[in-house]
Amino acid sequence: MQIFHYPSQPEWAALQQRAAAQQAPDVEQRVAQIFADVRQRGDAALLEYAQTFDGADLRAGLRVTPAELEAAVGQVPSALQTAIRQAHANIRRFHEAQRPAEEKVETMPGVLCWRRAVPVQRVGLYVPGGTAPLFSTLLMLGVPARLAGCPEVVLCTPPRPDGSVNPVILFTAQLLNITTIIKAGGAQAVAALSGGTESVPAVDKIFGPGNRYVTAAKQLATRYGVAIDMPAGPSEVLVIADESANPVFVAADLLSQAEHGPDSQVILLSDSLAVIEATQAEVARQLATLPRAAVATRALDESRAILLRTPEEMLFFSNQYAPEHLILAVQNPEQLAEGVTSAGSVFLGHLTPEAAGDYASGTNHTLPTNGYARNYSGVSLDSFLKKITYQRITAAGLQHIGAIVETMAEAEGLSAHARAITLRLESLAAG
Repeated sequence: MQIFHYPSQPEWAALQQRAAAQQAPDVEQRVAQIFADVRQRGDAALLEYAQTFDGADLRAGLRVTPAELEAAVGQVPSALQTAIRQAHANIRRFHEAQRPAEEKVETMPGVLCWRRAVPVQRVGLYVPGGTAPLFSTLLMLGVPARLAGCPEVVLCTPPRPDGSVNPVILFTAQLLNITTIIKAGGAQAVAALSGGTESVPAVDKIFGPGNRYVTAAKQLATRYGVAIDMPAGPSEVLVIADESANPVFVAADLLSQAEHGPDSQVILLSDSLAVIEATQAEVARQLATLPRAAVATRALDESRAILLRTPEEMLFFSNQYAPEHLILAVQNPEQLAEGVTSAGSVFLGHLTPEAAGDYASGTNHTLPTNGYARNYSGVSLDSFLKKITYQRITAAGLQHIGAIVETMAEAEGLSAHARAITLRLESLAAG
């Protein structure tokens, strides 16, 4: 983790660059090939990719069977089951409070307008597997999908080499009443969800984080008329730490993101060189005992600590970087948080680790990465809903609004629009 001392603002752009973005052209080309293959060969392509990327022989079937689902419960320790159930309750409580109220507005006498939320009909949830099966992501996606009332929910997750799915993911799926579970990962899973195969239903919207291949695949899916939650790629965290910060806590927060994957990125900003140096030493100490040390080390190679002059300068840097996770390890976090304009999720104070949001506090951990927090929000209940507007105009309402519409339509040269009003007004006048 390299230290940069008081870089000038023109130097910030290079420090804010994500390493994964530099490989985008090669990634996009490979993903396009996978998409074309899956759309052409369907299940056959998925079976081949499962063998190639996961070492799994899935000729017995790409779908998880009811027997596999039932057997999963007994393979999950009771303490973990209890923890997942409590996390589920917290996440549900937070997202349930996001239900939109349906309010009818009379914009003019007799002109009534309102908006109604309806669920996206078919949604695909992508849950990463690999070396760290993220059953927590299934909670983050499945809870709002169920609260929204989406009629069809399809889960895609990579198989293990023996062809099974991690039992914790299956236990969580049962908790959410998700039964359509596909053993497919990576870009090929996204391709299958976007167009459908013999075993995989096509969906209207795809949700879930993943590596840069999954992110590129989701963006490609939009060309086929499939919506996505957001560009959510490799994980990242930015920590703003002043002299009151505890280097032990800060190091743990940095490593909690670095261990996600080799293309994760962590940034430390501080106005105290002593805090940066102490944190660096603590990172090295904690890294030595971390089971995923090799993964975290590769991520740290692309990460940096930056010494800046003031909290305001650190916040300005952060808003430009637009981190997925922002931790304010400072003396007055609420005050500094008022100036946050671009971040996926913010964690205030020394006792609020990002890990709490990853699992069980209640907020959603599916968040925009790679700077997309400048223009995207994280997943919420709204992500699974469509808002349809309605209006009803009475006779009195048409008489109030009619002349306004006629005048505006004629000014734009759209006479048929004006006529749609005029004919109705004439009918009313004729009795």
